[in-house]
Amino acid sequence: MMVSNLEIVPGRRVVKHLGLVQGSTVRAKNVGKDLLASLKNIVGGELKSYTELLHEARKEATERMMEQAQAIGANAILNVRFSTSSITQGAAELLAYGTAVVLE
Repeated sequence: MMVSNLEIVPGRRVVKHLGLVQGSTVRAKNVGKDLLASLKNIVGGELKSYTELLHEARKEATERMMEQAQAIGANAILNVRFSTSSITQGAAELLAYGTAVVLE
């Protein structure tokens, strides 16, 4: 399955528009990782545990979006976007969404 943030695919034609598809996941911070991140915040630098958490969340949300698109017969998802929102203190949703299409 092709997944792209472009609205079109050069050299390919959209033959069927199937509509919006999405996948999401809600993740909570780990108390141990949060403590280490607080210490790292004092000296500066990348918070690798959070970077890894977000990477896993994007991957899971994208896979769920792709499963939804395959279930309705799409062979591509165009104009893909990501969004985050706070659910509660210490937990956030990561949403992946795009337009399911059939390319020739």
